[in-house]
Amino acid sequence: MSTPKQLPRWADLILLPLVGLAAALLLSCGVIALLGESPWQAMRLMVDGAFGSQESIGYSLFYATNFIFTGLAVAVAFHAGLFNIGGEGQAYIGGLGAGLVCLWLGHWPFWAVLPLAVMGAAGFGAAWAFLPGLLQAKRGSHIVITTIMFNFIASALMTYLLVNVLIKPGQQSPETREFGSNSWMPFAHEILARVGLDFTATPLNLAFVLALGAAGLVWVFIWHTRWGYALRVVGQSPEAAVYAGISPSRITIMAMLLSGALAGGLGLNELMGSQHRILIDFPGGAGFVGIAVALMGRNHPVGIVFSAILFGALYQGGSQLTFDMPRVNRDMVVVIQGLVILSCGALENMFRQPLTALLGRRRKSGEGRS
Repeated sequence: MSTPKQLPRWADLILLPLVGLAAALLLSCGVIALLGESPWQAMRLMVDGAFGSQESIGYSLFYATNFIFTGLAVAVAFHAGLFNIGGEGQAYIGGLGAGLVCLWLGHWPFWAVLPLAVMGAAGFGAAWAFLPGLLQAKRGSHIVITTIMFNFIASALMTYLLVNVLIKPGQQSPETREFGSNSWMPFAHEILARVGLDFTATPLNLAFVLALGAAGLVWVFIWHTRWGYALRVVGQSPEAAVYAGISPSRITIMAMLLSGALAGGLGLNELMGSQHRILIDFPGGAGFVGIAVALMGRNHPVGIVFSAILFGALYQGGSQLTFDMPRVNRDMVVVIQGLVILSCGALENMFRQPLTALLGRRRKSGEGRS
């Protein structure tokens, strides 16, 4: 029997990302050793900094919430054959939508503000993704180019608004006034305290539950609705979609609208859950990290959730590492994160072929013994 040309599904979804992660960690250990520090001690500090206490777990999950939203945004577009690089700008403008609701209606009860803020974040994020989707569908403009350009436009627009329009009177810092306390997301430690559970105060808030809910809705949409089926058909073969009566241009626009709406959810976590005001550059690069999260999670909501938690842990654990090991500064932590992205994304095929051959030989030898 010949060696199979493709990995089994379980190996593609689980084993291959783990091998890439292991390779990234080994390379990271080599970099840390070159700096004269103990790789084992560094990895222990990162794990302890990410999961060693309630506080570190809370911060890791807080960061992961942003990455779940942006990773889902990338995945939805990817299933339609689109590479949405604009998650950063869409999250920025989506946060503006949520923030405006909180500024104007922050005195309303939270149960009334929350759905309006969610609609504001999703609506503004979708609106910012609409034009790149329309240009791709109707004019053939490459989605990668237009979404990158819209990131810069979003940044310039938000700078103008926060400096000249929305800035709190009497201050120089480019940020709005604080939201009304009724519009703040409940913190995890507050929610758990109501049911008698003690948890350290961290920025982790209700938005994490909303992110998990969004992941569940994306799973239902893509694999259990006819619209999701049409989206996947267009992503696999636009010609087959046309033959089946599906409009690729309509699906392209729909996919970008959904992608932008999901990216806008980041504002719920950062603004309503942590900052309680609109401020400059609150996405903090999470839109770009979402690309790596989606790739490592194989564009599946379950994989994206676990991948987002990993990157959240890298963010939080990296902060602990730089505090306890001065030689490993913040730039080196970014290098470690980049190695994870490189190994699990760009170098994936370097591991795929050896794994395929290895599993093929094991399967062949097992059949020979039987």
